Amino acid sequence: MRYDYDGKNVIVTGATGGIGKEVAKGIIAGGGSVALIGLTLDEANQVAAELGEHAHPYAMDQSNRAAVDAVFQQILDDFGRIDVLINVAGIISAKSFDELSPAEWDRTLAVNLTGPFNTVHAIWEHFKSNGGGRIVNVSSVAGKIGGGLLGTTAYASSKAGLNGFTKAIAKEGAKYGIYANAVCPSFTHTGMTAALEADPEKRQRVLNMIPLGRGAAPAEIAQMILFFGCDAASFITGEIGDCDGGIVMDG
Repeated sequence: MRYDYDGKNVIVTGATGGIGKEVAKGIIAGGGSVALIGLTLDEANQVAAELGEHAHPYAMDQSNRAAVDAVFQQILDDFGRIDVLINVAGIISAKSFDELSPAEWDRTLAVNLTGPFNTVHAIWEHFKSNGGGRIVNVSSVAGKIGGGLLGTTAYASSKAGLNGFTKAIAKEGAKYGIYANAVCPSFTHTGMTAALEADPEKRQRVLNMIPLGRGAAPAEIAQMILFFGCDAASFITGEIGDCDGGIVMDG
């Protein structure tokens, strides 16, 4: 499915992984250009070379505010204008509360919650001065149900916080033409779920929780992200959209 990104410049964090890479592909297929951000420049260069001339590689750790500010300023200098920010990057934490160390808690929230704050903070004034922009945050079903699939206490907390953050910036940004929405996937076949894939018993237990009875392909999650990121979602903001095979079904 082609979503219209003609002439749009889009920042995608976590663009070297399964979902992020599919999002970048969809933007380019829709006529847009991507500032493709990975954790390392080698990874970003490799994916950019695969996707072609409309993919431009950058690298940063989004939990490092100074690094985010520097990279985003470089992107703005290189592109001149950014229309959309898509925050895909994140890490998993599967430790039970009994086993969860303060260090793992801090790192999970630093990447999954403070990281998107850092990227939004770095682009906010640019969006305001340009009459608006779109933000899409990739959250998780864990943020709605308290974990229980793969991510647990720290992960679920970080994603619940990201959902609240998304709603708050949607309310505050609306008067500036800034839209903000989030997508909540469930079990998706990516590198982050490799440990689950390797344990047949745990994998089947997770699949039994999904009404559709299977995990998602990264491209399936990318479809909702791409929709929220383009002008087709012209009257949608503050939405925390489920793309989870039917787990949540909230009203």
